[in-house]
Amino acid sequence: AEFWSEVARFSGVRFASPCHSVVEDFDRMPGARWFDGATLNFAENLLRPEFEGTAIVSIAENGARTTLKWRELRRQVGALDAALAAYGVGPGDRVAGLMPNCAAAVVAMLATASRGAIWSGCSPDFGAHAVLERFAQIEPKVLFAADGYWYRGKRIDSLPTVLEVASRLPQLEAVIVAGWLEPQPDLGAIPKAQPFEDLVAGTGEPSFTPLPFAHPLYILYSSGTTGAPKCIVHGAGGTLLQHQKEHILHTDIRPGDVVFYYTTCGWMMWHWLVSSLACGATLVLYDGAALHPDPAALWRHAERERINVFGTSASFLSALEKAGCNPQDEADLGALRTVLSTGSPLAPASFDYVYRSIKDDLQLSSISGGSDIISCFALGNPMLPVYRGELQCRGLGMNVKIFDEQGRTVREQKGELVCTAPFPSMPVGFWNDPGQHRYRATYFERFPGVWCHGDYAELTPHDGVIIYGRSDTVLNPGGVRIGTAELYRVVNAFAQIADSVAVAQQYKGDTRIVLFVQPRPEHHVDEPTREAIRQALKRDASPRHVPAVILEVADIPRTLNGKIAEAAVRETIHGRAVTNLDALANPEALDQFRNRAELSA
Repeated sequence: AEFWSEVARFSGVRFASPCHSVVEDFDRMPGARWFDGATLNFAENLLRPEFEGTAIVSIAENGARTTLKWRELRRQVGALDAALAAYGVGPGDRVAGLMPNCAAAVVAMLATASRGAIWSGCSPDFGAHAVLERFAQIEPKVLFAADGYWYRGKRIDSLPTVLEVASRLPQLEAVIVAGWLEPQPDLGAIPKAQPFEDLVAGTGEPSFTPLPFAHPLYILYSSGTTGAPKCIVHGAGGTLLQHQKEHILHTDIRPGDVVFYYTTCGWMMWHWLVSSLACGATLVLYDGAALHPDPAALWRHAERERINVFGTSASFLSALEKAGCNPQDEADLGALRTVLSTGSPLAPASFDYVYRSIKDDLQLSSISGGSDIISCFALGNPMLPVYRGELQCRGLGMNVKIFDEQGRTVREQKGELVCTAPFPSMPVGFWNDPGQHRYRATYFERFPGVWCHGDYAELTPHDGVIIYGRSDTVLNPGGVRIGTAELYRVVNAFAQIADSVAVAQQYKGDTRIVLFVQPRPEHHVDEPTREAIRQALKRDASPRHVPAVILEVADIPRTLNGKIAEAAVRETIHGRAVTNLDALANPEALDQFRNRAELSA
């Protein structure tokens, strides 16, 4: 309680009314109540009047660049706040966004939060069915969208998807469409459609409705590969406090810093990025393909915008290295101070690559958490050394431990990543989950009274963290537990390998590892390559890590959030149905895993 109270004071959280106590029922997990009696408004804490200069730089793949000064951002939020009020939007109502990563999305979210309504976003590259699987559950009153986006040099028209989604959400009072491709798109076919640009042209101050600390702010979604996506509800106060801690203390974001994260509006990192406005930082938003028109594209933006904190994914850094890209030779990265990586474990070789080819005197922070907590369990520390392959530290104020199978705390031993005490950014709960039955079953069933995150991890001698992958896809050949990331770190280091996925196959009364490998263009996985992979795994991991079968595939299935769909591959090779193909970005990729004769030989 003392720590979180001090974080609120130190970061300058603006409360409309103070709390009666910092935490009540701290011994309940879940069930603790933080800052009971306090009220605040999330948007007010991000739109502080003392901030001046540029608030947002918004860049599209086709080169279009716009900026918003702080004063203009506050004015647009105020105008849109008034428009939402006219549509009857108030505290607790849901507002959905089907938006590219652009300034309009941030304005729409802040106006929603200003009124005390709940924001929920999806990326426009989601298909209509995947969007409706999410938005239909929460019944939004207003839908924000854009007319389209650019990706890999192609102009993608979103209006047919917007029309289909809007027509199947009967409770909508308005569909507000931003012109991202065209200044004035034709909205005639979409009922209740209004141009975003018209609504933000007015004047007015945001309402900044003060609400209880735990009042819902965001609804995020699980990947949904094993059923309909879970709707994870996050409170305003806990999100703000946790992000302030992670930005100011763990990442050292300062007023005037320029912060970038390559993300979409459907990923939790977008919400994390936008919260850095509360530090007085300038956001750089980019919408498009990360490697288009060439691997150095984002680094040229980093030079042009003088980016201080550059956030990306482990797969992006791996792809850069395989493409032979040396960003330090392509752009002036003198302003760059921190590189953040998440989405999957960052391989030790990628640590070497960053310091060799990007910059040799920056803080490289591999960070790990999830949509479940809209923040991190393990992340960076600007005062600690960086050890290759490790996340620098556990999050401040988070009682993060590693448990063995019996629920005993272990160090320098692989086990389940858990959190044994409440923290402010725990979800309010799941949407439409009376009695919190699904919420409790998801996180607290394995170890009662303890948050079990589902990551297979280890605490190192440096008190750092190594993530080995999801614990529900841990491989178990001969009774030895192996995290999939242990294989990927070795296999994906091969220059001729683009990607891979490892799963456990039940075979003749035992379990064996099957590795599927996607080669880079103009390469194949022949027997010499298979043998090289076996020898590398035996040498750099252990003989237990060597797969029983190595097969070539043309593509690796991933979720809409870009994560390898290991569970879907595992179900497919066993002839079991994958219950929710709409959760996959490329469901057709699963066809390559069906009825492979090599798996029954």
